[in-house]
Amino acid sequence: MKLQNKLKILNDPIYGFISIPSEEIFKIVEHPYFQRLRRITQMGLSYLVYPGAHHTRFHHALGCMHLMQKAVQVLRSKSVEISDAEEDALYKAILLHDIGHGPFSHALEYQIVNGVTHEELSSYFMNHLNNEFNGSLTLAIQIFKGEYHRPFMLELISSQLDMDRLDYLKRDSFYTGVAEGNINSQRLITMLNVVNDQLVVEEKGLYSVENFLSGRRLMYWQVYLHKTGIGAEHLLQSVIKRIKELIEKNIPVELPKNLEYFIKTDQVDFVNNTNDLERFASLDDSDIIATLKLGKDHEDFVLSELCHMILNRQLLKIKFSNKPISENKVAKHLKNLMSYRNLSAHEASYFVFSGVVVNLAYAKAKPIQILNKKGKLTELIKAGKEDSFKALLKEVRKYYCCYPKLQD
Repeated sequence: MKLQNKLKILNDPIYGFISIPSEEIFKIVEHPYFQRLRRITQMGLSYLVYPGAHHTRFHHALGCMHLMQKAVQVLRSKSVEISDAEEDALYKAILLHDIGHGPFSHALEYQIVNGVTHEELSSYFMNHLNNEFNGSLTLAIQIFKGEYHRPFMLELISSQLDMDRLDYLKRDSFYTGVAEGNINSQRLITMLNVVNDQLVVEEKGLYSVENFLSGRRLMYWQVYLHKTGIGAEHLLQSVIKRIKELIEKNIPVELPKNLEYFIKTDQVDFVNNTNDLERFASLDDSDIIATLKLGKDHEDFVLSELCHMILNRQLLKIKFSNKPISENKVAKHLKNLMSYRNLSAHEASYFVFSGVVVNLAYAKAKPIQILNKKGKLTELIKAGKEDSFKALLKEVRKYYCCYPKLQD
């Protein structure tokens, strides 16, 4: 028997009390599709680096909705017209913007369902919910897809200064303990305005934007692109890759039922096949953990070793470089591992590889516009005359090589 819960206020460690603005939005939060987000880790395997980083997409989605409420209040106070229907749609769109994330969020994007982004999956979930809720998400979906005639509403959801980024930086900073991401989201929201249906920032918020972008860049180096985290995510991706390879060779691999379906199915149809969407909605982090626990005892050395390494945090050694990693260096580590473990070159390639990460604080192609007191708009870098603003445009690349720590 399902009991009706009329709870409308949630306690959040970042913002304090978060209010759910309507009965229908509360029903969306209660829906199994949304409740699944409690079982999807926000930061993938980052908890192997920062032990406190076990927060979920559920936390994040509610935090984004809370910030959207603040943004609507601020914009209305500045005579920006936002109807009740638009307000409701903004809350639903931001609440559901990440509902399509699969197990361990970005770590396994494209690995489980090939060629389908989490944004596309979010759209499929929103369309399905729209049918369940008698078309009440139609406007939210239009805004989410950028099809609504007021662009600033999409910019509140997806831009270089959106509610998504304002929440995840502050939230990830809190749970990792990395202070650089502890941005003043309330100050930034207070400085927002709308001109010609475009989202802008008032001039007095110029340096708050700089601090936000600089903080985001530092969070990428210290958290999202942390070398240990990169190595761990590669291992997790390699587990799925190896499982697919073994199945193609008709070697049995024990898997959770719905994960097995996606591993073995080349073509999925989330539009016309409701069962595919339901199967994906059943997947969460626990399916991957179960896969690792089952895989660690598999007769295949590569799969077994990969699973052991993740479960026991016996991760690869990883070295960063400002220059591309030479093929000779990779070949040397491959040869050492092949000899040490009696592996083929292909088997060893699961444990030895190179790559590159890119960090760009500000993409000028999607400019942030600054509004001065005279009503003139100026692009951020031109408005900020100091060299520190120009530094935000610099793309930084770091190259890396991963390989096992071999004992003598």
